Amino acid sequence: MRRIGQQYEAIAERYLRQQGLTRVEQNFNGPRGEIDLIMQDSDSLVFVEVRYRASGDYGNAHESIGHHKQQRIIHTARYFLMKHPRLALDPCRFDVISMTGRWRPRIDWLKAAFEANA
Repeated sequence: MRRIGQQYEAIAERYLRQQGLTRVEQNFNGPRGEIDLIMQDSDSLVFVEVRYRASGDYGNAHESIGHHKQQRIIHTARYFLMKHPRLALDPCRFDVISMTGRWRPRIDWLKAAFEANA
């Protein structure tokens, strides 16, 4: 199952690189979770959650990121920034790459999909 996740994370990273972003880190682990991709978009640091569903029959993949998951991502992002204080000076945002479909997944990029409350 992890191998499948890595496959879709690679697709997401390739897509984001084509959009002009550069990878800072992949699969960053903190005490309360993991961030799939951390990318640089111009002057912004972007924390990316990658979601995949084979079918859209039960909604979009991004709809599976509830409040609890968002809070874990935010906490892990804060941990990352604590470990990399130089990057903490950049504006940050939380994006979601949602992929739906088996053979040629449709990619939806939701910029600023959620926000960290101060």
